[in-house]
Amino acid sequence: MSPAPRHRGRFAPSPTGPLHFGSLVAALGSWMIARRAGGDWLVRIEDLDPPREVPGAAERQLQVLHAFGMAPDGPVLHQSTRGARYEQALRRLLESGDAFECRCSRSELEAVGGIHRHCIGRDNTRPAAVRLRLPDGGLGFDDALQGRFVQDLGREVGDVVLRRADGFWAYQLAVVVDDADQGITCVVRGADLLDSTPRQIYLQQRLGLPTPDYMHLPLVLDATGQKLGKSLQALPVDANDPWPALAAAWGFLGQERGALARRGTTAEALQHALQHFDPQRLPRTRGHAVSAIVEGG
Repeated sequence: MSPAPRHRGRFAPSPTGPLHFGSLVAALGSWMIARRAGGDWLVRIEDLDPPREVPGAAERQLQVLHAFGMAPDGPVLHQSTRGARYEQALRRLLESGDAFECRCSRSELEAVGGIHRHCIGRDNTRPAAVRLRLPDGGLGFDDALQGRFVQDLGREVGDVVLRRADGFWAYQLAVVVDDADQGITCVVRGADLLDSTPRQIYLQQRLGLPTPDYMHLPLVLDATGQKLGKSLQALPVDANDPWPALAAAWGFLGQERGALARRGTTAEALQHALQHFDPQRLPRTRGHAVSAIVEGG
């Protein structure tokens, strides 16, 4: 029997602004899981949407990670440099019939419920997107934290965009190709991406790529149970004074407060806390309130 592959995790922020508290929780959770397994932790910048990117945001996000004691094991991968690899995967899908060109507009799809099951576009001169053909029927997986999750791809999702009509690559294709090329064995990320996972697994299957393990951490909610707005998410993350946000993120993940002590550098503190990190204490919900933690309650 072949030995199990070395654990490889990753954190993949989008450079659309400062690293907010929800992203810090995902970074810390993925770092702890990877380090506890004795594996590697990588960082990937998801810079696929230039109109939404903030100049310098990626560099500042990396600086924040370093200030919080989390340095990646290897070069940072930028998705903006990966177009040739995505093109190769897309060509394979087109040749197999798993992908197709689509000229449906957003308004045309909204008129039929917003889920693409067949093309209804009337303007043949409109630039074409490329979609993945998704079948009807359930596809499920066992999430390490959220448990069994099953989704009917055709009825609940519809045919997924792989390359947008404006020529930009879609997240769903890029994340699948990059996870495979980087040898990622365990994806730890926020629960807002839980329902994207079945379509990504299906795409992995059509491309003949391995499926990693998945763990979806709870979303950061306010005291009323609503997802925190970006301003509140960004509020506690300060590279010049990382300790309050780091302690809040540690507490949000359900860990013992005293295990993360303010001693030495943040990197040294995380190494000490790692000895006490217990995945069984992670909140097994899709959302978890943070207000009391941030306020010290």
